[in-house]
Amino acid sequence: MSTTVAAALVAGSGIAAAEADYAITPKEAMARAYIDALVSHDAGAVKFTPDATRVEAGLQTGYSGPQLTEDLNHGVQYSVIQGIHDLRMSQDGDLVTTRYLLDSGILGVRLATVDITETFVIPDDSIKTIVATIVPV
Repeated sequence: MSTTVAAALVAGSGIAAAEADYAITPKEAMARAYIDALVSHDAGAVKFTPDATRVEAGLQTGYSGPQLTEDLNHGVQYSVIQGIHDLRMSQDGDLVTTRYLLDSGILGVRLATVDITETFVIPDDSIKTIVATIVPV
């Protein structure tokens, strides 16, 4: 991926540009698009397989690509997300693992920060599976 494309992914993402000094792979870029959509509530850049799933803390919260897209765009569960920082990513084949801190709150007041690890299965250019672990900080 070009530096220009990587920089464009960082711009306006709610994640500090200084954190993305390295070139990211196309699969990492897809995971990053998902994380950006958590903050922006715009899943336009996120591709899911039709049968995509998401599991959070052992409970299935996502049942299809269309449902996951709808949740990112309009889900009340994501409306409290204020920002994401300290993002770290790694890739091993079709698996992309991300770890970041997520701030949540209401009316501009931060109420909590959680440490999130998400593992994405991205077999081609679309997310098939997300497994999330959330730990309060």
